[in-house]
Amino acid sequence: MPKKRASRGRSKGGKGSSGTVHCSQCGAMVPRDKAKKVTGRITLVEPALAKELRAAGAYIAGNTDVKFYCVSCAVHRGVVKVRSELDRRTSGRLR
Repeated sequence: MPKKRASRGRSKGGKGSSGTVHCSQCGAMVPRDKAKKVTGRITLVEPALAKELRAAGAYIAGNTDVKFYCVSCAVHRGVVKVRSELDRRTSGRLR
């Protein structure tokens, strides 16, 4: 039977069972190595004020927001794209 994806849709290799995480969109339990991880920076300071503070030499700390999406929610939100049958087998940057 032909394989649809070289990685079988996961990044675990041969390490056995991996933990699970909740999808940030729908709440589904997804294996951690199958979920799509999206990181973003959150700042509590408005951009105009932040520019002035940086000019004055202040350091503005920002929190890193980490979200995990199941495959269907990642496709829906545009985190990953639907790829053709041949492109699915090649790994690489998907965005």
